[in-house]
Amino acid sequence: MVIIICLLIGLFSAMLGSIVGLGGGVILVPTLLILHTATDLFDWATASTIVGISLVIMVFTALSSTLSYAKLKRIDYKSGIYFIAGSLPGGILGSWLNQFVETDTFSIFLGIFMLLIFTSFLFQRRNLNRNTEPTEKSKHKVYRETLIGTEKHYYSFSPVTAIAIALVVGLLSGFFGIGGGSLMVPAMILLFHFPPHIATATSMFMILSLSTVSSFTHIMLGHIEWSYVWAFIPGAWVGGRLGAKVSQKMSSKAVEALLRIVLLLIGLRLIWQGFFS
Repeated sequence: MVIIICLLIGLFSAMLGSIVGLGGGVILVPTLLILHTATDLFDWATASTIVGISLVIMVFTALSSTLSYAKLKRIDYKSGIYFIAGSLPGGILGSWLNQFVETDTFSIFLGIFMLLIFTSFLFQRRNLNRNTEPTEKSKHKVYRETLIGTEKHYYSFSPVTAIAIALVVGLLSGFFGIGGGSLMVPAMILLFHFPPHIATATSMFMILSLSTVSSFTHIMLGHIEWSYVWAFIPGAWVGGRLGAKVSQKMSSKAVEALLRIVLLLIGLRLIWQGFFS
């Protein structure tokens, strides 16, 4: 029974995570935290164990999604390298810090974190035309342009800012086990004006490297329940590929709206659970 539940959780979390570029951990971690308090079948699912399992599974989810997005030519590899450079050391530090927090406290922290990300979407600068080529360019920024359908999109970012943000993302990813996409995708969209489809695909590319390093840290710390990990992996692999295909059939606004809904609902549920479990 537990194996079947784990398989379905892996499938659903990876599919939804791939659609919005979160990597699946943002669904898997809260789900296991909820099951930990709801049934004795998941009494093994402590904060450290859940995060460790999530990051190991995310390697397969991210690899599956990255391969699919690569075929669709949605990944901005050059920009992704900057984000990877900052996120890897942060991921190691966050993974080490995770062992010092209790499960209920962890649930509250994760819930608050997700609500903060949801709130960030309410402050978008609506007067910005993201499809207009910049008339003046700074030597301190990297500029990109991409064609999605018949529409050209322009975006830019400072390498120093990108690496600094990625460092924080990596730390939070290693600590919460959510892959970093829940912060990196909003940052790409809101701060650097990446088109949502490019942001989600590039995020999955970054998550592949970040989750590999972070999961290795958790393995070294002995946080992995290997008897359960193998039940999640097949679902995560299939779900990652399905999510990438579904994402391309959705509009940018639909991807962004789904991201908001997921963050709001799960954030509220985790805070409630942390206080009243």
